[in-house]
Parts: sequence; structure tokens; C-alpha cells
Amino acid sequence: MTVDDRRSQALRVAYTLEQCWHPVPGGTATAALAVAGELLDDPSIELVPVAGRHARLPRPEYRSPVPVRALPVARPLLYELWLRARWPKVEGATGPVDVAHATGLVPCASLAPMIVTVHDLAFLHSPQHFSRHGVRLMRRSLDVIRRRAHYVLCSSEATMSDCEAAGIDVGRLRHVPLGIDVRPVPGDDADRLARYDLPERFALFVGTLEPRKNLVRLAEAIARLGDLPLIVAGAQGWGQAAPSASAHVRFIGFVPAADLASLYAAATVFVYPSEREGFGLPVLEAMAQGTPVVTSAATSTEEVAGGAAVLVDPFCVDSIAAGIGEAVEHADELAERGRRRAETMTWAATAAATRAVYLEAAGRVS
Repeated sequence: MTVDDRRSQALRVAYTLEQCWHPVPGGTATAALAVAGELLDDPSIELVPVAGRHARLPRPEYRSPVPVRALPVARPLLYELWLRARWPKVEGATGPVDVAHATGLVPCASLAPMIVTVHDLAFLHSPQHFSRHGVRLMRRSLDVIRRRAHYVLCSSEATMSDCEAAGIDVGRLRHVPLGIDVRPVPGDDADRLARYDLPERFALFVGTLEPRKNLVRLAEAIARLGDLPLIVAGAQGWGQAAPSASAHVRFIGFVPAADLASLYAAATVFVYPSEREGFGLPVLEAMAQGTPVVTSAATSTEEVAGGAAVLVDPFCVDSIAAGIGEAVEHADELAERGRRRAETMTWAATAAATRAVYLEAAGRVS
């Protein structure tokens, strides 16, 4: 078979990346770009990234590895038009496609079978943690997903359960866990971290600063321990999300991806007691660097941890504090279990599961 033959038989997929231009792109953009990187190496898939028209590129860490086709309008108007008018069709930028994949919650407009990735439905459980406009937009998106999505990709079983409870037919739900790149700490990690002026021992939190991340209770737990300061790395999100800086808590802001592995590896313990997550990528990222992890029980992060973390009640300060102490005490054992767990969760596996759903949607499953 010639190269031209393979190209003609490749499944052509419109792949939305509008979230890369959000003020806080977050984990949804990270996941979409990581999966795109894997799929672009797959000769059976022709991935065509698409977004609205923007005057500037996103931040370097949120840029597509290949050019993004531009629709005539951008967010917020793009999202409203997709939901209310089913326009502009992605085909206006991509040309004909076999499948359209909306990698964020807002379904795109397309003539092709549509796949939507739903990371979480936290806005249904805790609408007070979101803006009124955000909740309205997400509720409309969910209504459209119920009606129009051929398949819904859920990064955790917890999200699958939420989607089923929200009225999405279980036959259209597909469990597609996220992954990570297990990268060794760079040799110049001390130089990379010097700018952050870190203490010798510290607890670490990494994530967007928003109410459901539970930083207020985490700060209270850290204060009770007294001997392990908390370093908070992440961009400001929305709402009253975080305590004030103090002797026990220091904020270092957004940390570039190139520095994250070194930051995780330097931490004494990684603490992620989020009230609700769609997945919880930082849990895996910390495990990959051999850092003991404390995270929430009875949420998707318990799934992600896979028995390799200390689990706590995120609504109980005493439980969080006790969990941190336990993780420090059993650091070596947790580090080894965490590394083994992280090795099983790869972006290649996420991409393979995504590709399988594309074939289903396009009717190419034998």
C-alpha cells in the first residue's frame, strides 16, 4: 500500500482545542494536547485541530504540535453559537471529516458523528463553586450532549456514573482514563528550582486555585502539623479558593511544565485533597517522581491512586493532617507503589482507547 493509499483510508477527525486559549486552560487542555501528540503519530488517523479565531497564540505549553485551523469567531461567542445555532460547523475550517471530537465540555457544531470528552460534572454537585454564567453554559452543554453526542468519553468511572445519573444513555459512555509522560528529573533540577527558594522539606499542592481544590482545609491541616510548610503551585482560577499566605503557606504561582517534574521530586509529600475531580493528573505526576501522595477517598482521585496513596476525608481537617503524617512516615513504601502505578497510566493507552471510539463512531469496527 502506498503512502497516498494510507492517507486516503485514514480516519479524518476534527479535534477542538479552544480551551487552550482559556484564561486558565488547566487539565482539559493538557489532556487534549497530550492525546493529540499521540494520535498525530498514528497513520490511521488524520487529526485536524480546530479552534476559534484568535489574535495571539496560547501560552507555549498550550500550543498544538501542528497548526490549528481557525473558525470565523472565538469564545465566548463561539460557544454560544455552537450551542444555540449549531454554527459555525467545524467543517468550515477543516473540510469534510469522519468524526468531530469536542475535547472540552462544550459540543462543537459538525455534520459528522460527534464525540465529547466530559472530565467532570462538578457544576451539578457544587454550582456555588462556579460563576452563574459558567453554570448556565455548562448546563446547556450537557443538554446538547444528551441529544447529539454519539459517544461520551469519561476519564474516570466516577464521571461515568455522574453522566449516567445526568441522563446520558450508558450505552454511549466510554471509560477513557488519562495518562502521563513518565519523565526523569532533569539533571539541572537544582538550578531549575533555585528561583522558587524552596525549603528543605515541604508539602506540595499543584493545581488551579479554585474552591473545589479544598486549599482552605489543607492549610488548616498544615498549620496543625506545624513543621511542614505548604508550597502551592498553580494559576489563579475563580472564587474564594485559597487561604492567605502565612508562615505555613506560600504561593509560587504557575509553574512551567519544564519545572514540574523537579518540583514534584523535591517535595516531601504531595497533598491533593480535592472535593471533586474528573481525574486528578497531579496525583499521577507526583507518583511518577516517587513522591508520596495524600488524596481524597471516594472520588476519582482514589481511582487514579490505585491503592498507592494515603486516602483522606477531604471535608475533615483532622483526617487530612493525619494522612500527611502517615505519608511522611511511610514515604519509601508509598514512593515505590506510586512509581509502579504511574507506569501503568500512559498517554499512549489514552490515545488507543480514543482511537477505538473514533472507529465506532465512524462505523469502521469490524
